[in-house]
Amino acid sequence: MRRIWAVASNTIRQALRMKVAAIFIVLLLVLLPAMGFTATGDGTLKGRLQTFVSYGLSLTSLLLSLLTIIISIYAITSDIENRQIYTVVTKPIRRYQLVLGKLLGVLVLDVALLTLFAGIIYGVAAFMPRFLDASPEELAEVRNEFYTARASLVPPTIDVREEVETLYESLRKNEQLEILYPNFTRAEVIRELTNRKRLEKRAATIGQVLIWEFQNVKPRDPNQSLFVRFKYDVSVTPPDEQVYGEWRIGDLRDIQYGKEVDTPVWREVRKDPVRKFREIEVRGPVVADDGYLAVGFLNPPMNDTVVLFPVEDGLEVLYKADTFTANFVRAILLILCRLAFLACLGVLAASFLSFPVAIMFCLVIFFTGTISGFVLESFDMLSENISRIYAYSLKGLVQLLPQFDKYNPTKFLVPARLMTWDFLGRVALVMVFVKGALLLVLALVIFSFRELAKVVV
Repeated sequence: MRRIWAVASNTIRQALRMKVAAIFIVLLLVLLPAMGFTATGDGTLKGRLQTFVSYGLSLTSLLLSLLTIIISIYAITSDIENRQIYTVVTKPIRRYQLVLGKLLGVLVLDVALLTLFAGIIYGVAAFMPRFLDASPEELAEVRNEFYTARASLVPPTIDVREEVETLYESLRKNEQLEILYPNFTRAEVIRELTNRKRLEKRAATIGQVLIWEFQNVKPRDPNQSLFVRFKYDVSVTPPDEQVYGEWRIGDLRDIQYGKEVDTPVWREVRKDPVRKFREIEVRGPVVADDGYLAVGFLNPPMNDTVVLFPVEDGLEVLYKADTFTANFVRAILLILCRLAFLACLGVLAASFLSFPVAIMFCLVIFFTGTISGFVLESFDMLSENISRIYAYSLKGLVQLLPQFDKYNPTKFLVPARLMTWDFLGRVALVMVFVKGALLLVLALVIFSFRELAKVVV
């Protein structure tokens, strides 16, 4: 271990002498505090905080990712190209110890830099309200919707497969498929019909009541507020683009099943604009002791239109499940998982490629992983034949890459969504201890058998 740490210490000193490392560090030290005072967002305190945290974490993650790739590759290739490796291998140190030492040095530097810049982001975000002339309403808003970690509950997906199959067969027998869905494949028609049926289940005609039920709701404090976030859509847009809604939130099993309940029910009649997100703050204990919660919506006659809740983001229940600080720490650890994987990738590339080729190799994988969701979705839009060929080749390869866009920490911090330790553990297990470890093992094997010099007689 002493030999590995000696290599790691030398790697850290070597990295700090690199000009590119100095440039990246200075950029972050200057830009992060400056962004805290220049970020405007939508003009509100909440908008400024969300913009700063989003851009600050994204910039930190990007620059440290690039720096990790460069240092992990340069630490090995420079020794080989400058022939310093000849001196090193004559010492009582094995090749695997050299590789592990290089990797350890990169990871220690990543932890130090990430801790520094995360501290700057956290400090600016925590003290920004003190430097701005924010109203009490804005302060209350950021406490409830930013400086927190809210668990999100969405209505369960409704199984409409039988209804869709029945409708599809009816359209096929009546020869209406070509008329309604020209040039559509069967999969595309099924997808359209499924979306239509699910939307019908979330549509309230005039006077109709919709009720969504949730189980295992466990707020941090039973007496704290919870929030119902929703977005209306309508069949006919009213002149003022607003509709009424009568809400009941709490234990509605007396209405649903005739069961006697003791939990209070929150009632509110309000008017909200269509196609815009709104939140209802529900104060007081409305969650039953067994974790049951229901949200009921009545479409009153004064609307004179059908009210719909979009399938993807029409309604969700939010409640405080942890603190902003704990959520922020988990978000930083999520970035560290990305850096650890990239360090292993850089070491692997450096074990058999030259510096410029290894950089290109890692950048292709990094940026493909950054947009992997878009890449996978784009091929699903193609015809069935092309998709089938792709599914057995490139699609599987892309899915093996870490999906950085799927595990973006800003998706949790900006909307104050809870990132659980279980989620972080699963990401670390797959990204670091499975994929990263596999890359490291390959690097150790390849570098152990690599010919570093030829003997000329």
